[in-house]
Amino acid sequence: MDLPLIYHPGYVAPLPPDHRFPMVKFKKLYEMLLADGVAVASQFFSPERAPQKWIELVHTSDYVQAYCDGVLDAKAQRRIGLPWSFELVNRTCIAVGGTILTAELALQHGLACNTAGGTHHAFPSYGSGFCIFNDLAIAARHLQQTTRVKKILIVDLDVHQGDGTAFIFRDDASVFTFSMHCEVNFPGSKQQSDLDVPLPQGMEDDDYLQTLASYLPDLLSQVKPDLVFYDAGVDPHMCDRLGKLSLTDTGLFRREMQVLTTCVSLGYPVACVIGGGYADDMNALVYRHSLLHRAASDIYRHYRL
Repeated sequence: MDLPLIYHPGYVAPLPPDHRFPMVKFKKLYEMLLADGVAVASQFFSPERAPQKWIELVHTSDYVQAYCDGVLDAKAQRRIGLPWSFELVNRTCIAVGGTILTAELALQHGLACNTAGGTHHAFPSYGSGFCIFNDLAIAARHLQQTTRVKKILIVDLDVHQGDGTAFIFRDDASVFTFSMHCEVNFPGSKQQSDLDVPLPQGMEDDDYLQTLASYLPDLLSQVKPDLVFYDAGVDPHMCDRLGKLSLTDTGLFRREMQVLTTCVSLGYPVACVIGGGYADDMNALVYRHSLLHRAASDIYRHYRL
């Protein structure tokens, strides 16, 4: 079997043409993986929309209901940064289902990759920073309830701190949150992850990868997770509009190989989401996101998972 990949046409919802969130990247990523021969159609699994009761494992029922009904107040809506629509509600719930399916397939096969996900700025009672519901947290909670997964490690390498995820699991020893992010960047007020590694602006490939290598292997042996969630945000890239770090395409690919090899070689299953990425050049951005799936495909074949 080939590497399990997860995609749904519903990952894309309409936004105003001048909106800065690159919504179309999810569809273009799927198309690029097929066009470049990284994947074939039979590798893709289609998720179902996550039901409200799963989302409410993490989020308050008042917030979930208000968002789904389109009655959030204007301030809460502005904090999310995405204009409300029925299509966006559907997209948000399908994306949560996608990360849950990714995690289930990772447990079965050792490695699986979503083509969306990583909405780590969503808090229990509000959304923030283009994040409405926290897919990583919901998937973690759902798996703990429905499978034999007890201990989970979240490796968040998006350039922005996973503040919502850190807050959700702040008093929960069963989920270890690790965030390596640019120190001087959104969110302005940071939460406390189990392990935060704030990075200076402008950090380049080698320093970044050495920093990561100094933490990840020890973390795996310390936590001994039943499952790793990997948020592979590509916004640490030097050309990212919201990033402030200076990684290259090569650096990102080396990062993906490093994270996945470290985990898989030690027998830890990994569920991957693509996280953030913002650029004016859409094709360049989509290629950066595809580096995760290219690396994962190589590793999946190498370890014959």
